[in-house]
Amino acid sequence: MGERPQLQSVRTAVIGATGYSGQELLHYLARHPVFKLCLVTSRQNAGQPLSKFVHGLPRELGALTFVDSAADSDLATQADLFFLAVPHGTAAPYVVALREAGKTVVDLSADFRTTDPEIYKEFYDHDHPAPELLPEAVYGIPEIHRARLKSTKLIAAPGCFPTSIILPLAPFLKAGLIEPDSIVINSLSGVSGAGRKVELRLLFGEVNDNMYAYSVPKHRHLGEIEQELSLAAGQKTTVTFVPHLIPIHRGMLSTITAKLTRPQTDAELQAVLQEAYGQEPFVDLLKAPELPESRQVANSNRIQMTARVDARTNRLVLFSAIDNLGKGNASQAIQAANLACGLDEKAGLE
Repeated sequence: MGERPQLQSVRTAVIGATGYSGQELLHYLARHPVFKLCLVTSRQNAGQPLSKFVHGLPRELGALTFVDSAADSDLATQADLFFLAVPHGTAAPYVVALREAGKTVVDLSADFRTTDPEIYKEFYDHDHPAPELLPEAVYGIPEIHRARLKSTKLIAAPGCFPTSIILPLAPFLKAGLIEPDSIVINSLSGVSGAGRKVELRLLFGEVNDNMYAYSVPKHRHLGEIEQELSLAAGQKTTVTFVPHLIPIHRGMLSTITAKLTRPQTDAELQAVLQEAYGQEPFVDLLKAPELPESRQVANSNRIQMTARVDARTNRLVLFSAIDNLGKGNASQAIQAANLACGLDEKAGLE
């Protein structure tokens, strides 16, 4: 099958444009060569200009007015590509209506990340709102699902924690180099990962000069993490995952350990990552003694990662850093949408 013709312009909408995810999307879309923002929605801010809530946008985009559009409105007629930056549970009705109209949808919520509706119910405490669409959705990590993303119209944008975990771990599980039941993950996230909301534990006075673990032992992202790691391992994989909130606005660092199935050297471990990601435009593989740092990937679609062996315990130690609002969220969603629209996946991201 030949290459699809390059598109000149794609009418693009952001549903739920005032949260951290939505605002980040707007900044990337402002410089995208093909995705042309024509619609932004917000129920609370309907009728207000975009520039009042999102700063630093080109004047013509800032002049767009927020629309209050329900899923059952004429929304589908107003754009061709839709990014949904709304909470889980509320995205699915939009997805149903937009897919019925043949539109391409990138859902940044958790509604279509897990393929099994029972797993969704386990982690989100209610029945899946549109299980009939789950087989159509493609989990949006391009480095792992690139081929499927090129032929889908429904992208389930991954969570930030899962992105920082699945990418470094998948090659070692595929190679059979680690024991799947031995994986322990500690991840540190900036406050923006919790979303833009008023909550006591997210106030400045609670977060500043403070760090704490949360959602232990069953964070909601575990469903998609274990799903993708199980695919890589070829067997059911469960992990121990401990997320932490740290006093920075954006950024994420994950440290992962797992028992090796056979002795390895640092060079051999690094070669596994090199084979998997050496040609990837947004993956930075670090050599010893360098270790990932969140500031090195801030405001970007890049992930830094590296591997070490702890010879004393015969364990693999993996490190990764991403911008939770970039590669962990909005910019990765655009990378996946580029593939679905037949574009260079780097469009608007470099």
